[in-house]
Amino acid sequence: MSIFRRLFKVGESQAHSLVDKMEDPVKMSEQAIRDLKTDLNKALESLAEVKAIAIRTRRDTKNYQQQSADYEKKAMLLLQRAQQGQLDQAEADRLASEALSKKEQADQHIARTQAEVEKYDAMTANLESKVNELKGQISTWENELKTLTARAKVSTATKKLNKQMAGIDSSSTVAMLERMKTRVEEEESLAESYGELAAAPKSVDDEINKALGSGSSSGSDKLAALKAKMGISNS
Repeated sequence: MSIFRRLFKVGESQAHSLVDKMEDPVKMSEQAIRDLKTDLNKALESLAEVKAIAIRTRRDTKNYQQQSADYEKKAMLLLQRAQQGQLDQAEADRLASEALSKKEQADQHIARTQAEVEKYDAMTANLESKVNELKGQISTWENELKTLTARAKVSTATKKLNKQMAGIDSSSTVAMLERMKTRVEEEESLAESYGELAAAPKSVDDEINKALGSGSSSGSDKLAALKAKMGISNS
């Protein structure tokens, strides 16, 4: 049973760790910003492509407008030359009709390309709006992430400090100090005891001499004894 209980505890701790990682607000915000930037890059690519198509379509419209004007001018020149006798009237009419037919085709292309330009302009405006919206969201989220990161650091430091404070046992600390005090007092008493042992007599002779005061005569007594031995009078 104890083995299964330990396995359950390990699994439970791993599950809590996984949940904590999944719910890490800083990491989630960073991932959200990365996703937004990816969307922004795609939107910018689409915007550039649409703008490029719109530019080409406008260029095509101008070319068709130029073609329409040229064919109309050619038709007028053909009719003028027929009037001036420089060209057969029937041939001039036929060629002028062909020129007008070409002009009509050009005009149709103009109408089509102008409609396409309007469509691409609308798409461009829509994409630009989305790009600006994404830029605003990214800027907002980045600012919020800075604030969130700072708050996370403060909360982590506070939690760590509170955890340390909660783990401090004042009673055990006082008991430890009391044990140290007792140990110091014991060491001091032991040192004093060794001092007394060092000052005590080492043998019975030491005790006798100490009792008789031997070894404690002054220098004058020793000098008098020496003079007596040598037969020298103190006078």
